Amino acid sequence: MSVNEKTNYNEMMDKIMDKITNQITMLGTGNATVSQIYNTCFVLQTSSTLMLVDAGGGNGILSQLKKVNVQISDIHHLFVTHAHTDHVLGVIWVIRMVAQCKGYEGLLHVYGNDKVMKVIKTIIDMILAKKQLAKVAERVVFHQLEDRECFEVGDMKLECFDIQSTKEKQFGFRAELPGTSEDNVSEDKTASDYASEDKAASDKAASDNHAKPLVLACLGDEPYNEQNRCYIEGADWMMCEAFCLYADRDTFKPYEKCHSTALDAGKLAEELGVKNLILYHTEEKTLANRKENYTREAAENFKGRIFVPNDLEVIEL
Repeated sequence: MSVNEKTNYNEMMDKIMDKITNQITMLGTGNATVSQIYNTCFVLQTSSTLMLVDAGGGNGILSQLKKVNVQISDIHHLFVTHAHTDHVLGVIWVIRMVAQCKGYEGLLHVYGNDKVMKVIKTIIDMILAKKQLAKVAERVVFHQLEDRECFEVGDMKLECFDIQSTKEKQFGFRAELPGTSEDNVSEDKTASDYASEDKAASDKAASDNHAKPLVLACLGDEPYNEQNRCYIEGADWMMCEAFCLYADRDTFKPYEKCHSTALDAGKLAEELGVKNLILYHTEEKTLANRKENYTREAAENFKGRIFVPNDLEVIEL
């Protein structure tokens, strides 16, 4: 392949990639008991698919969605990590709003483990009106997931995994998204290298380069378990809880509550060879300096990019 051909190919791929938009919108970044910010939940989105992950602890989810211009009619996929109040009660509100949304088209697919399904169905059966329950039966499909189950959500390929929590059954997930992994980017090859290659071999290499998907791993809101290394190692993006700074461990006591710190998350990200680290599910007493301080502490061990988002912040993947 000539230098000009390679340049044209790269320009073509850049145009294609510009049309692929993967992003996370953090609706909430706080832990269970926050009151100044919202509980941790987020929207994972590609150019054609939107999936809500958890929904916080109440109808505050409706306000958060409105602030980022996500309508109830836009939501057709909802992954619920576990049945703790700060993750599942907002789900009840989303389901209720889907049931009473005029002109809601299509179905709402709710994904979660057996405990999640039991809790959601029990609550809606007890508190929703008969009319609303009838609409739920029409519009909502519940998908009970098993550990290591693979499933597709639009153009995203997901595999869930049991995080091995000692408090509550909880699933994280690995998602393969449209686009290409950062592993595919080669900064070492020069134009002369490409010019000297056989065209067929070069075309195959280019095809192979763009075949590896962008991988995001969500670890839930408790510490990493080594049993799940295969889902996370080498991921482009890792989402990990950081209850507080290690420097503040005596104040917030994360280890007594089965949580970890920004320092722990940084060590883990470096050990697992991920490219980008997103920290969430934090305390709220240090909000004024949270982004700066959590980033600094995680960076003591991790050399990749670190994101400590605020509520409603959008992260381009």
